[in-house]
Formats: sequence, structure tokens, C-alpha cells
Amino acid sequence: MNTALFDRFSTVQADLVVAFVPSDSALPDSTSWLNESLDGSIEQLRATKVFSGKLAETLLLPVTNQDFAQPILLVGIGKDDELSDAQARKVIASVASQIKKLPYKTVAIASSELAIKKRSKNNVLTLVAQWVNEGFYEFIGFKKEPEIAPDVETILLQGTDEDSLKIGVATAKGSHYARQLGNLPGNVCTPSYLASQAQQLGDDYKLKIDLLDENRMDELGMQCLLSVGRGSDQPSYLIVMEYKGGEEGDAPHVLLGKGITFDTGGISLKPGAKMDEMKYDMCGAASVFGTMKAICELQPKMNITAVVAAAENMPSGRATKPGDVVRTMSGQTVEILNTDAEGRLVLCDALTYIERFEPKSVVDIATLTGACVVALGSVNSGMYANNDTVAADLHVASTTSADKIWQMPLDEEYQQQLDSNFADIANIGGPEAGSVTAACFLSRFTKSYPWAHLDIAGTAWAGGASKGASGRPVALLTQYLLAKENA
Repeated sequence: MNTALFDRFSTVQADLVVAFVPSDSALPDSTSWLNESLDGSIEQLRATKVFSGKLAETLLLPVTNQDFAQPILLVGIGKDDELSDAQARKVIASVASQIKKLPYKTVAIASSELAIKKRSKNNVLTLVAQWVNEGFYEFIGFKKEPEIAPDVETILLQGTDEDSLKIGVATAKGSHYARQLGNLPGNVCTPSYLASQAQQLGDDYKLKIDLLDENRMDELGMQCLLSVGRGSDQPSYLIVMEYKGGEEGDAPHVLLGKGITFDTGGISLKPGAKMDEMKYDMCGAASVFGTMKAICELQPKMNITAVVAAAENMPSGRATKPGDVVRTMSGQTVEILNTDAEGRLVLCDALTYIERFEPKSVVDIATLTGACVVALGSVNSGMYANNDTVAADLHVASTTSADKIWQMPLDEEYQQQLDSNFADIANIGGPEAGSVTAACFLSRFTKSYPWAHLDIAGTAWAGGASKGASGRPVALLTQYLLAKENA
């Protein structure tokens, strides 16, 4: 689908126009112009409560007036002069939901007249471009009769800043890619499949791709990562994708994604209920793939390295057992008290491997702990950092992208919960502060560079009737990296 800009409704060529209507304040300029062209019809609808303008309410006007012949989709924006991020997202979701059902190829939206609290018009344009495109996501999957594609081919947004538009569209493309990977079943999306996706991205965008198989990881001493996939018939991979947009030799910013393509818990087997959702345990990796796609679309002048630690956690006669001790690439030994705390085991070796890039910053993204879901629910991703600058930059990116995070503690006192009688470190720290001790475990492998950890266990997917991957935090990561381009 194409997304472009337009200036005024009076000159735009579209099959359908979308105008915003508040419930109890003056009509925005474009809606007011439409109202006058329609002899006051919009005001009359509002006055008679046929269309009240409540938040996300919609009404289609099949207009035949000679002054303005296109049909109009009216969308309510409620009574507030400025919307919150959540309200604005709900409004745009209702727009996308409606226009997907309508038989129009070109749709013009009065996006410049959607006011969001504390946001510039250009930032609003980016978010609207992203959200309306994300509203068209459909899982490309396995149903005998797939969804019929919507008729719309072009979305026109009212605005002037092409760069803001491009960021929104590219972010949506990255989000779509992340959601598609996340929603694939575990019998399709294996570590080898993720490796093939990296090769495809490399071909499409001329990235440098390196796929470390189990033999190479064994030679490097990555016994912790390898221990997770030991019980599976699927081989594990460490996937490296390098985007070279900056000067040769410039240190990269690095993203690292947890790619457990299915997590049974291993010998520490999970309960059967909702275990199907453990196909989403690679959503950290999916967000890294999605962010790289967005970055490749935008072509910033900087170097970025993406790393994915991919494995399948299964029980078998070869599987790692509780009580086993394994050696990490860093030389530290780990007593594995629970094989279901496997994400930190694949990430710790990857964090050590990343040292060779001498990175400017490292952000790892992982569906790491149920404890983070208990602490923050599905609203905020948990953020931990060993560097105040990285933490502050992620907060700014979170605000800009409306992709929420909340900084969690990383105090030294929590480290003692990881003490082991038989190894340098245990892989779990007991029931207290589970998300914190998981981050503390990772921090022991990040001493040589600025680092942050995003625990997205509560935000990466939704369950129930709306089951599906969210695409988070592609928007956050994209904004974080773009801000680093000129830093």
C-alpha cells in the first residue's frame, strides 16, 4: 500500500475522505470546510446526535453534493482539545478498521488536524502514518480461505514533512515483519527459518550476514547457548546482520534479540495451558528483524549490527537437566537450576560475542520473565541499563514513538540471589524480583560496553480473542537508532 501527503481537501483527488469531528467544540478547519460545502450537514448531524463525535465513533456519508462529490467518513475525537496517545491510537485504529471494509482505492485523511498532547505536528504525522498502516496488518498464514485483501491502494495524509511520513511508513513495515515472524507456528519458524530470513534480508538490502552454526559456536566456547537447544532436533544458530551505512571502521550500535522459537521449558516442563503461546518466545528476535527492515528502508548514515540468538527449548534424553553446570563463552560457569530460565542462557553468550564489535551501545530485547508481566502488565516494557545515557536515550525514544518502557532497578544487592555453591552463578535467583535478577544475570556479561535490557514478556503479544504478536518494540528501537545517527 502506498502512503503519500496532500495539502487541502479542496484540491485532493481521493475516492474517500476522512474528517475528524469533536463532540462539543468547534470543527477543525478541514471538517468546517466540508461542513460548509455540505450546507451545514455535519453540524446538523452533531446537533441532532445522529453523529455525536464521541471517541472513535464513525459514520459514512455517501455524499452526492455537487460542491463535494466524494463520500466522507466522519470519525469522532471526543471532547478533549488534545488526545492522549492511547486515545489517538484508538481513533486511528477505528479509521483503519472502517476503510479496510470500504470499496475505495484512494483515501485522504485529515491527519494534520489530529492534536495529540505534547506532540508536534510532524511527530503526529509519523505516528498516524505508522498506526494507520499497522491497522492493515493481516497474518499471512494457513487458512484454506485467506482474508480478502482490502480495496484501498493509497493512503493520503494531510501534512508537509516527507521525512516524518517515511519514518512512520518504514516503522509500520518493520512492525508488520516482526508480527508476521512472531505469529508463525513453531513448526515453521525454527532457528533455521530465522537464519534463512536473515539471508533474505541480506539479499534484499545488501546486509553482511554471518550465520554461526553449532560447530562454530562450540569452537568459540558458547556452551551456555548450546545447552538450551541440546534437547531439540532443530539446530541452534547465532545470527549476525550488519548494516553499513556509516564510515568504515565506525563502531556500531548493536541490537540483540532472544530467539527461542518454541519454549517448552525443557526438562522443567511448562504447564500445558497456553503453552502454544510459547511460539512468541522469539518476539525479541522478531523485533530485531523488524527494526532492521525499518532501518534498511530509511538508510541512516550509521553502522548497526543485529544479533539473534536462536534455539528451540525441548525435553529429550539429550536435554540439559536441572543441576547441570555449563561454561559460558566468557569463562564463567552457570548452574542451571531451572531449564525454563533459558533466555538468559542464550543471551549471555551472545553478549560476550558482541564484545568483538566494540559497540557504542548494546540493547537486548527478550521475552525474558513472567515476573515482568506481573510487575508491569501489558502497558510498559521493562528496561534495565548499566549506563545512564543509554537509559535516557531509550526514554526519549519511548516518548517519541509512544512505545512505553519503565526503568527497573539493577542494584548490586540483588546479585547475591544468584549465588551458587557449585558454579560462578546460578541461572535463577528465586521467586523474589524475578525480572530484576534475570537482568542482573545478563549484566555480568556486559561490563565492557554501555548496555540496556528490554524485558518485553508482557508487551510482545496479546492472548485471548485478540491473540497475536504486537510488533513492539520496533517503533521504540527505530527511534532510538535514528536519534543516534547524528549523535
